Amino acid sequence: MLERLTGHEDPYPVYEAIRARGPISEDGGLYVTTSHAVCNKILRDRRFGVRFLNSSLPAMTSLGLRPTSFLEADPPDHTRLRRLAAPAFGPKMIDSYRPRVEKIAESLLDNDSMDLIQDFATPLPVMVISDLLGIEESDTRSFAEFGMRAASGSPLGGTYERITALFERLIHERRRRPGDDVISSLVAAEGEQKLTPDELLGMLLLLLLAGFETTVNLIGNGAMAFLDHPEQWELLKSDPGLAPAAVEEVLRWAPPVHYTGRVAHEAVPDLHRRMRRDDGIFLILAAANRDPEVYPEPNRFVITRARQPEHLAFGSGIHYCLGASLARMEGDVVFRALARRWPRINQTAAATFRESTTIRGFATFPVSRS
Repeated sequence: MLERLTGHEDPYPVYEAIRARGPISEDGGLYVTTSHAVCNKILRDRRFGVRFLNSSLPAMTSLGLRPTSFLEADPPDHTRLRRLAAPAFGPKMIDSYRPRVEKIAESLLDNDSMDLIQDFATPLPVMVISDLLGIEESDTRSFAEFGMRAASGSPLGGTYERITALFERLIHERRRRPGDDVISSLVAAEGEQKLTPDELLGMLLLLLLAGFETTVNLIGNGAMAFLDHPEQWELLKSDPGLAPAAVEEVLRWAPPVHYTGRVAHEAVPDLHRRMRRDDGIFLILAAANRDPEVYPEPNRFVITRARQPEHLAFGSGIHYCLGASLARMEGDVVFRALARRWPRINQTAAATFRESTTIRGFATFPVSRS
């Protein structure tokens, strides 16, 4: 059922059909769940991992990047590598990025019309992650092209070679002249043999992709949600302090990442009597975020929704999205700025979806503020 979806189709009726089968069912040779409780348990359960027991990587958990990253690793490698990347996304660092994000958002909203994705949602987080990594502005265009292609499942072509060549050049430069940036800190860790050259490159590719991909889709999906629910837009405009709650509701109602996968590393009879070692399961996070057993009126978009168990847009457990705090802060800044600078957003032509079904977001979204 899932394999028949294409990027532009509304997947939620398919998710509901799968939900009707029960908490865990079988689809196309894999187990699948739409249950918030089951997804959350599996994401936290150490009996599951992202790789088969022979260490090979199943397609359902692969980002398609080479080298692979710690997102595609199980402990202890995952623990070791994530610990090296974590300081860049700590609370103090996120607070220090906020003035830069606010300045970028203001500058990008000066036009009276634009493509929300190409002219705003993409350049903003690309500029931020470029600052974080210590990348020159002249190289950010390649960053954006790589991220959009990788996230949509499009052929990377020469983009991958350009990005890896750029990172290899930057790594070489930081070895000779360290700076105050993430690449320099990771190069220092490599010099202390805390990670290999391949692991260093894989981590930088992941940080680039994860550092802006969630925010691009958070902005696009959120803007469309507000256009479709003008009464919620009026609420936000009247009370900008609702912006953090609006971010959470957008992430619940229209999350950027719809699926992830796990592999059972042993039999799990308490979850499913037939699930055995090396069996894979699709976790439909987007469906879990609309689980009626957890969220009252789950298909309604309501930014004043009472606090419920946390949505799973950022996953859960040891693989919880490292960039979640950065994405939340960027979303908060963006929705406040849009409500103040663009109080009347008009869609001027049809928006188009990416072809990807795993990552759901817009490719184009023409708007004006008149």
